[in-house]
Amino acid sequence: MLNGIVNRFKKFIGDYGMQEQPGIANMIMNSIVSFIIGYNYPKYWKRRQYVVNPESKNIIKKIYYLLYIKRVDAKHLSSFGTFLNSGTTFSTPPILPHGPNGIIIGHDAIIGKNVTIHQQVTIENGGAVIGDNVLLGAGCKVLGGVRIGNNAKVGANAVVIEDMPDNSTCVLTKPRIIIRGKSSQTN
Repeated sequence: MLNGIVNRFKKFIGDYGMQEQPGIANMIMNSIVSFIIGYNYPKYWKRRQYVVNPESKNIIKKIYYLLYIKRVDAKHLSSFGTFLNSGTTFSTPPILPHGPNGIIIGHDAIIGKNVTIHQQVTIENGGAVIGDNVLLGAGCKVLGGVRIGNNAKVGANAVVIEDMPDNSTCVLTKPRIIIRGKSSQTN
């Protein structure tokens, strides 16, 4: 019984931020997970929306929310381009399978709906545009001014330096060894 509860809890922590489930038990689990990892997905994105919206007038509330956002960002070494009354434009909050760990997004990027962003992704300043239903693999880099089309996939550690059409995939080529050590050379 205890093993089943522990496994369910581990799965919930791994899936946290990807889905919302009703019920008091899940509300309690959400609170526990938020406390452990220091990131509450719905709270973070609701507060971020308030901070970047120029029509929100309560400046004290905006500053309080901005301090919360910057504290969470600092804890996870991330930044979603959040400033008072401006910042990265998200059509919907992104899906973060591993939380906000190491994700850096420039302040002028435009990001579509249902975008999945894995850990250590960097989107450079310069007006990058990311379409709907895009998957950004772990550690990938998107340079400024690049447009990624709808339903595109960017593989782990790939560097996107030019526009990607809809339904395309960008991956790294096979790595090659440039200099071999003496122990691997044959005479």
